[in-house]
Amino acid sequence: MIIIKDLIKRFGDLKALFGVSLTFSNGECVALLGPNGSGKTTLIKSILGMVVPDSGTISFNEESINGNWMYRQKIGYMPQIGHYPENMTIANIIDMMKDIRKGSHNHHDEELIKSFGLHTMLHKKMRTLSGGTTQKVSASLAFLFNPDVLILDEPTAGLDPLASEILKQKILKEKKNGKLILITSHILSELDDLITEVAYMQDGNLVFHKKIAALREETGEQRLAKAITTIMKLDPS
Repeated sequence: MIIIKDLIKRFGDLKALFGVSLTFSNGECVALLGPNGSGKTTLIKSILGMVVPDSGTISFNEESINGNWMYRQKIGYMPQIGHYPENMTIANIIDMMKDIRKGSHNHHDEELIKSFGLHTMLHKKMRTLSGGTTQKVSASLAFLFNPDVLILDEPTAGLDPLASEILKQKILKEKKNGKLILITSHILSELDDLITEVAYMQDGNLVFHKKIAALREETGEQRLAKAITTIMKLDPS
């Protein structure tokens, strides 16, 4: 479980987060949505410890993350764009990550490595990979250490339809296993069958955080994109 209370973050004169409070529970798949500049990335980086808030608190499994880095071992993160050493092979990258996180995980989940066919191209250097294949590497690394929490930033961007479906099925499987999954995406149609909750941000504020079932009932819309459009028209503030 992740509990965020009254989070504020400024970058100079820019206030990126305005007292954001959220609770994310295990077994939920949450869509963290909002336009560019809404504060989503700052919030994610705050959860990951990559950004230090000016005020407010974040707790992971009832323990503050302030001054604590061990909690990150329980998070799998897939960035929107993965940057890897160009001269290293896929195998080198996987082995390097296993070495870095040695001792904290007894089981490696290599299901996506096999499902994506990466096991047949482990010898290929990262500089030779297409954007879609690099995205597959990022996804595989996020799930590799069997984390309790998965944070996936635009996970299907650049993936072909088959790879996208493989990843979606993996997300559903891990949700059923009780993991907390946070997803940001601009492709809302990809989220319809995945998510259980929606947190929508705008201009650094949390506009709403609702169960997807409640959002659909409130708006009368089954598709996520239409439901969000409808609720924003009902409450444009």
